[in-house]
Amino acid sequence: MPHAPETFVHLHNHTEYSLLDGASRIQAMVTRAAELDMPAIGLTDHGVMYGAIHFYKACKEAGIKPIIGCEVYVAPRSRLLREGRVDRDPNHLTLLAANHAGYLNLMRLCTVGQMEGMYYKPRIDKEILAQHSEGLIALSGCLQGEAASRIVDGDIDGARESVAAYRDIFGPDRFLLEVQRHGIDRQVEVNDALVRFGKEFGLRLCATNDLHYVHRHDSEAHDVLLCLQTGARFNDPNRWRFSTQENYLKTPAEMIEAFADMPEALASTLEVADQCDLELSLGATLLPPFDVPDGMKPDQYLRQLVLNGLDWRFGKPAPAAKERAEQELSVISQTGYASYFLIVWDFYNFARQNGIVVGPGRGSAAGSLVSYCLGITNLDPLQHGLIFERFLNIDRVSMPDIDCDFSVEGREKVIRYVSEKYGADRVAQIITFTTMASKAAIRDVGRVLEVPLRDTDRLAKLVPVWQGRSKTLEDTIKEVSEFREAYESSEEAKHLIDVARTLEGVSRNVSTHAAGVVIAPEPLVRYTPLQYGPGREAVITQYDMKAVGDIGLLKIDFLGLQNLDIIATCMRLIKERRGIEIDLEHLTFDDAKTYELIANGDTHGVFQLEGPGMRRMVMDMRPQSFEDVAAAIALFRPGPMVNIPAFIARKQGREPIEYMHERLEPILRETYGVMIYQEQVMMAARELAGFTMSEADILRAAMGKKDKAKMAKLRAKFIDGTVERGIPKATAEALFDGIAKFAEYGFNRAHSAAYGVISYQTAYLKANYPLEYMTALLIHMEGSADRVATAIVDCRLRGIDVLAPDINRSRTDFSMTEEQFPSPYRG
Repeated sequence: MPHAPETFVHLHNHTEYSLLDGASRIQAMVTRAAELDMPAIGLTDHGVMYGAIHFYKACKEAGIKPIIGCEVYVAPRSRLLREGRVDRDPNHLTLLAANHAGYLNLMRLCTVGQMEGMYYKPRIDKEILAQHSEGLIALSGCLQGEAASRIVDGDIDGARESVAAYRDIFGPDRFLLEVQRHGIDRQVEVNDALVRFGKEFGLRLCATNDLHYVHRHDSEAHDVLLCLQTGARFNDPNRWRFSTQENYLKTPAEMIEAFADMPEALASTLEVADQCDLELSLGATLLPPFDVPDGMKPDQYLRQLVLNGLDWRFGKPAPAAKERAEQELSVISQTGYASYFLIVWDFYNFARQNGIVVGPGRGSAAGSLVSYCLGITNLDPLQHGLIFERFLNIDRVSMPDIDCDFSVEGREKVIRYVSEKYGADRVAQIITFTTMASKAAIRDVGRVLEVPLRDTDRLAKLVPVWQGRSKTLEDTIKEVSEFREAYESSEEAKHLIDVARTLEGVSRNVSTHAAGVVIAPEPLVRYTPLQYGPGREAVITQYDMKAVGDIGLLKIDFLGLQNLDIIATCMRLIKERRGIEIDLEHLTFDDAKTYELIANGDTHGVFQLEGPGMRRMVMDMRPQSFEDVAAAIALFRPGPMVNIPAFIARKQGREPIEYMHERLEPILRETYGVMIYQEQVMMAARELAGFTMSEADILRAAMGKKDKAKMAKLRAKFIDGTVERGIPKATAEALFDGIAKFAEYGFNRAHSAAYGVISYQTAYLKANYPLEYMTALLIHMEGSADRVATAIVDCRLRGIDVLAPDINRSRTDFSMTEEQFPSPYRG
């Protein structure tokens, strides 16, 4: 008998992406494998590849080999048949990508299973498997594998036929017989038969442990997860459960002991790991080609469009505008993003030509003059002091984001245009996952464990919310004394919280990202497996937004903003009723009635300013300029809120305006000495320490993310630069610490300014054309009784009557008359 190897590789492993079945976190699983000096580890979630890229990166960072795979479902007949129980119970097969060809085939098979073979489970079949077997290694599967199932059923001949079929598909070097030992009686019978088949067909045995959680003590949390999947209670004796607590990441010694009589099955895990040699090229930029005029390159065409745009925007552009445009074009050329800007310009151009309302900008892209000249944004970054380097600089390692706002009615038209232009097989929306946050984890676990509802609810309500998110249970134990006391004094509470901590953050279900769309240079299935989103309405990627970005694909947020529909409807009504065409793109920000409306808190239906807390703030602040409106939007966030009292007191002269240093006065003057914008952090670093704007952006990001390692390095550079400019070291240190405190909560100025434009536009329309605006508001609020009721109250406060439905006069939407304002009749 050959000697057992000294180590072992787990090849059959499930993570949280085997939704409500796997309790392993990728990072925890990989870390544990590295701790045990395992040379490699596999990922084989059920029928999907959701976690593949995250897994790959985690393994590379840990210094062990990633083996990407999938436990696929194989239809007993054809993947296209859906006829009752016979097609509802597919067999399992463990597939591993040995190389890039195998990875491509694995993505294709997972896509076929989801989009062609879905019948309770995403199924493939032997026909499609034979067509896409190159580069794949197959293990025969667990007890639900085809051979194992037939052995258990007493169909030895059928099991033999199954083994022969897979051997023919993969060949003897890439098909192995999977043996498992979890203390289950049926496994003994199956393993004995598989040993015989191995000798008969000349196939290797391969030991796996069908991992579903990382540590043995996680088995209870995994059991709770199964209860959440099935809706059962933990103490229900008839519920479905695993019949063993052995499905954890066992040490090499444990696996060697379990398979002491099968050393060849242990050795096979190392051989398979050696066979697998997949390298993914992450971090590349994979832009689809953009058709430019003959004889031109993308950089040249972009430059031509921008120069034309300078004339369009400025008439005779000032030298500062030309210089800024050339500077931005240089960076765009050096970073290779000319095609990116052309792609975005093209679909914005389509939107405008087809009467689709577009927003003035979103995010840091509003700081780009190139974007402004192309019509992608509608906010002059020179006029508003916006910084291009916050959006893109030569030191940026990730692709910049141009997030796009369209009217809700127009969004789908734009996405359809993009899909038709680049190919439906190259455009898809992006997946996202709903996870169990701390509060939800407590409530879910409490329900499964049958903890009294009042106790579960009390614990859940003790979890604090910070910046719109529930704090982790770990932080809650540290920070909330009542929660900590319950944890330490009550066995029931401790048990509930400990299980909830294990499941906190686990992915629970799939949904479609609200805005994300990916555009690829080749068919998407070469970069990401695909599936249908909920309701089968749209094709979505199996890789999430972060993974798609890691691959290097172009991802763009197409957001539908209802306020743009309201604006468009209002302007149509103004034209119909008054014969006036409003040109919002050239609206000046100096209308007294608009600021009066905002300062009075009359902001129901005004974008970003209508919540009760915001209304109170603007009434206290009394904005008198566009800069005040933008500041209000930036301040009214969970973190920056701490600066609201000082901002208002200084604005109104009740508190002296102070600066951390006199050199910061030009940067902080318009915000009364309060640092509220990320761009102010960048400008402060440049002014005080001589940072380039690229360096300043790195500092801004490090401070915002509390990246201690980067901040320590940059702190030394900041202090040295500040001292060189004549500021004492102690002052320099205090300045860095003070800026870091503000930067933690700083908001993107370009975003608040761009959204401030929509706030101003909606306030302007409401202040100057109240009848038309309230009509438009009601038209787009239909379907929400509470919002309609609030709007009707607002109408009556303005002296606008809203009549009851009249079968003779009402239309399908709210409409106006000169003397009254009837609501629609929905008979």
